[in-house]
Amino acid sequence: MTEEALLKAKRYRWLIFSILACGYILVYFHRLCPAVLAVDMMRDLRTTGAITGLLGAAYFYPYAVMQLPAGLLSDSWGPRKTITLFFLVAFGGSLLLGLASSVFWAIVGRTLVGLGVAMLFVPTLKILAEWFHAREFAVMTGILMALGGVGSLTAATPLAALSGWIGWRMSFVAVGMFTLALALLVYLFVRNRPSELGWPSPAGQPLSAATPIGLLEGVRRVLLHKNFWPLAAWFFFDCGIFFSFGGLWGGPFLAHVYGLSKTEAAQILSMLAIGMIIGSPTLSWASNSLLRGRRPVIILSSFVTLVITAFLAFQTDAIPRMGLYLLCLGLGIFSSAVVVIAFTANKELFPVQMAGTATGIVNLFPFAGGAVFQPLLGYVLEHYGRVGTSFTLVGYRMAFLLLFVSGLIAFLSSLFVKETLKAAE
Repeated sequence: MTEEALLKAKRYRWLIFSILACGYILVYFHRLCPAVLAVDMMRDLRTTGAITGLLGAAYFYPYAVMQLPAGLLSDSWGPRKTITLFFLVAFGGSLLLGLASSVFWAIVGRTLVGLGVAMLFVPTLKILAEWFHAREFAVMTGILMALGGVGSLTAATPLAALSGWIGWRMSFVAVGMFTLALALLVYLFVRNRPSELGWPSPAGQPLSAATPIGLLEGVRRVLLHKNFWPLAAWFFFDCGIFFSFGGLWGGPFLAHVYGLSKTEAAQILSMLAIGMIIGSPTLSWASNSLLRGRRPVIILSSFVTLVITAFLAFQTDAIPRMGLYLLCLGLGIFSSAVVVIAFTANKELFPVQMAGTATGIVNLFPFAGGAVFQPLLGYVLEHYGRVGTSFTLVGYRMAFLLLFVSGLIAFLSSLFVKETLKAAE
């Protein structure tokens, strides 16, 4: 009976993972979709660059703030109920964003979207820890992150086609309905742990069986750990680069500086997603087998990202078309997919009982980076004026100079990251 029940649990967990993976695809879609729609939204909502940056960043503020509560609610209320409730919030936010009569209500809607989808990643990791063995956990996390690339991909060319068909407003309404459907699927089929269905855990020693560490004690240990802060700084500046370019200003840049249509810009931006999809498993393999370390992968990726930001800052209008494709592919791999390795390194710094707390705290920093840099770049672009409805070349150069400085700080931070692979073994 036990073997049969264990087999059922191993089969059922793939249904759970599939539903949660669809949710994570949606999370990344919402995160990066403004890059394709920004020009249309600026026109229809009559916004400035700084306000458009604030609209894009409205996703990141609640997302960053909710990372600790996400871990706390996952432990106390349970991941299933947490994800269901907050996806209903995201559903309402997506509808409000699509139907917004002014930029104020659009910002409120995007804020609700960020608040809602913020409660998926950490609860999902907790569920994976209950349904998958520790040796499977890193692989499943890598697959989950790669599927985030699928979300990025849908936020590029497919979204451009959809918005061209039904408009950007109805596109958000349609996505809201999909969010509602996912919330119902989570409630109906996802379970926090196999024991809720009377099955043994495929995880062997589930997370819930470990000796717990209190939330305040866990927070104290993380914040006082000297090796946590280089990773935190790296997350802030590296993800600030990716989210500000890939999540908002990349689309207007391609339209204003290179004169590309929304569809053409979306095709180039889709390389960000391709980079994430191929980069997550590739860098995981390189970390585990080729370079045998977390630190070398993070350092190498940070250096490549620095080179990419140098091209953006100093060759702003002189990058050939193929170079733009390669630039976005590189950002997808070395600025975004690499976070799988950084999350793993952070997890390996702390005991397994603190995995949720440690992940929640470090996950504040990438979204804080997006929250700061999206409106900051918008302010710089607006400061250097417009030619007609387009921002100036000088404005983009100065904005991307900020990304170059961020890339330099991220690279320097990576040099102080502690190697954790041997300790984990």
